[in-house]
Amino acid sequence: MADFFATYGSLIVSMVLGALLGLSLYLPLMTGQLSLASPGFYAVGGYVAAILSTTVFATPAGNLFPIPLLLLEMVIAGIVCGFLGIAVGIPVLRLRGIYLAIATIAFVEVLRVISLNLDITGGAIGIPNIPQPFDIQISYLWIALPLLLISMVLFYRLERIRVGRAFIAIREDELAAGAMGINPTYYKVLAFTLGAILAGVVGAISAHFLNTWNARQGTFDASIIYLTFVLIGGSRTFLGSVVGGMIFTALPEILRNLADTGGLPTWLAQFLRDGRLIIFGLLIVTGTIFFPQGLVTPDIFKRRKTRDRQSSKNQN
Repeated sequence: MADFFATYGSLIVSMVLGALLGLSLYLPLMTGQLSLASPGFYAVGGYVAAILSTTVFATPAGNLFPIPLLLLEMVIAGIVCGFLGIAVGIPVLRLRGIYLAIATIAFVEVLRVISLNLDITGGAIGIPNIPQPFDIQISYLWIALPLLLISMVLFYRLERIRVGRAFIAIREDELAAGAMGINPTYYKVLAFTLGAILAGVVGAISAHFLNTWNARQGTFDASIIYLTFVLIGGSRTFLGSVVGGMIFTALPEILRNLADTGGLPTWLAQFLRDGRLIIFGLLIVTGTIFFPQGLVTPDIFKRRKTRDRQSSKNQN
């Protein structure tokens, strides 16, 4: 068991973080907004943690970074990304569909270019040697896993309270929701901001987990990957984002292991190693055709409840 965690500990933590990033993109989608801004907020949260841990909260070399300071960085990153989400969301969420997607991609690219040209972010090199709060990477589950479980509980409740129902009503028909007294602008900005906060918090954890942070963490490529998490995993329930985030975070590692098994043509092995985005693009196209609501849908649970009721009646 120790060998298993030593070998796959980093991948397991990455899967949990991927599930959280999927949830950050799912929040705007709850209101029908195709926002691809999560990588930008993820990058901002990582920079906040990297800058604070290497300057303000700097610890002596060889010492573990205090976990309370990591939690404080997560809070600060969430607050910064929350205010940034409000500032960006109010003007951008007036757009819809592909126009909103383009605007949020532009936001991600603007942040990337800014980070490449600022001294405080380390320019193209980034910020290396971010202090570690744990001796081994699998220990990051003590932070990431409770955060995922708490997020799942909150999302479960969100889908069943007034705010969540307003999100869903706007997604289904914004005009009808407005006619019922729901303020679409308010709820769309709220969903966008909550997603920004979650992405920023995950970025703060990831900065320590990866030990370095640079402009490559928030790119258009990452937007496509996170979109795959939600669209293929399931965009109608938060569990789809969790499942999709875990599966598609592990997929590149599975493909690399498959390429290294031997016996495959050189071109195919190279494609499996380096063609991740092409494969994700193909999955988005085929998935939207054959699974328009994703692999995990609310109907799955409804059908299960129906079968359980029928079986209980038959037993009686």
